[in-house]
Amino acid sequence: MTLLITIIFILGYLAIAFEHRLKVDKAAPALVAGVLCWTVYILSAADAHLVNEQLGEHLGEISGILFFLIGAMTIVELIDVHDGFEVITSKIVTTDKIKLLWLIGFITFFLSAILDNLTTTIVIVSLLRKLIADKQERWIFAGVAVIAANAGGAWSPIGDVTTTMLWIGNRITSEKIIPILIIPSIVSLALPLWLLSFRTKGNINKSNVEEFSKSTVSSFERNFVFFAGVLAFVLVPVFKTLTHLPPFMGILLALGALWIVTEVIHGQKDETERHKYSVALALRRIDTPSVLFFLGILTSVGALQSTGQLAQFAQFLNESIRNENVVVFSLGLLSAIVDNVPLVAATMGMYSLQQYPTDHSFWQFLAYATGTGGSALIIGSAAGVAAMGIEKISFFWYLKKMSWLALVGYFAGALFYLLQNFILGR
Repeated sequence: MTLLITIIFILGYLAIAFEHRLKVDKAAPALVAGVLCWTVYILSAADAHLVNEQLGEHLGEISGILFFLIGAMTIVELIDVHDGFEVITSKIVTTDKIKLLWLIGFITFFLSAILDNLTTTIVIVSLLRKLIADKQERWIFAGVAVIAANAGGAWSPIGDVTTTMLWIGNRITSEKIIPILIIPSIVSLALPLWLLSFRTKGNINKSNVEEFSKSTVSSFERNFVFFAGVLAFVLVPVFKTLTHLPPFMGILLALGALWIVTEVIHGQKDETERHKYSVALALRRIDTPSVLFFLGILTSVGALQSTGQLAQFAQFLNESIRNENVVVFSLGLLSAIVDNVPLVAATMGMYSLQQYPTDHSFWQFLAYATGTGGSALIIGSAAGVAAMGIEKISFFWYLKKMSWLALVGYFAGALFYLLQNFILGR
């Protein structure tokens, strides 16, 4: 039974990894694998009632992640339909390559921490298409955006799905993860930028693409929705700390409030115009297949956990490596090959809170490692896949030009984190 479940999981994983070659959206094999794993489990189990109880418990945890993602993605789309991101993009006027390199890097870094690495990469790469005419130059900046987005998402509870999973799963808290990981994350970005600065000279050739399309929203509406949306994201960790309710409750409250406010703002417009800027339209624009992908992969990981296979793998790692830092460091490198969402989900299933309590350095290092390690390959993170899809970046081009920079940053940030812990006596 356990062997068959493992085979189903591996086959599903391979289908996800070769999504572009198979031309099948990764959500489909993830859903199939998730359902089949539980089907095999319940058909071979002696107590079907127990299996259903275990499935219910896993779905309770998974639904919190999914509702948070749906709420966050809807708010981002609501900002986008109001052209709110032009608040940032309109301010970038420099053509100096080195200045633009650092500017794009740190705008992406901090924007990723507030929004998320996937959304931020989409926004920044779309901006680069407006700014830079030469494709090879644009790919370099897109690669920097991938590294920066992943680094920025690692230290923020809402910046990366894996960090969010650890936060919602009570493995980390926002008040501890931010001050501990922000400097190692900056190091993982700053070092690649510094090295790349030596290879970058001159000015960029401005793209001939037309300026950002103008909509009928006023300057007040654009700015208000942008800053209200950003404030909503910032206040979610505060809401969790004050109420002790799960984060998805905070994001749903924020979405509901923004829904009311935008309806009032556009209340005097005709129905067609109001619909352009409504939450109803934003909900249609969110990446639903990604939500279903998370559902499928987390469900299949739940089956591996319930059948005891993750615990056995954890025991194997502990007996083989015997050093938790080396284990986490290896998992970070593995996340460049294996999607970090199921990797973190599996790790959460392998190691209990009794073994590593909330805010233990194991979980904090895991957030850094799996967040930044995925930058080593362009298919190693959602941000990389997004950039690859928008810009048609070659896998081997990224491997040759950007992977070594991402790895240098990853190693440097990890060493800084370990040194920081040593100095603090943690």
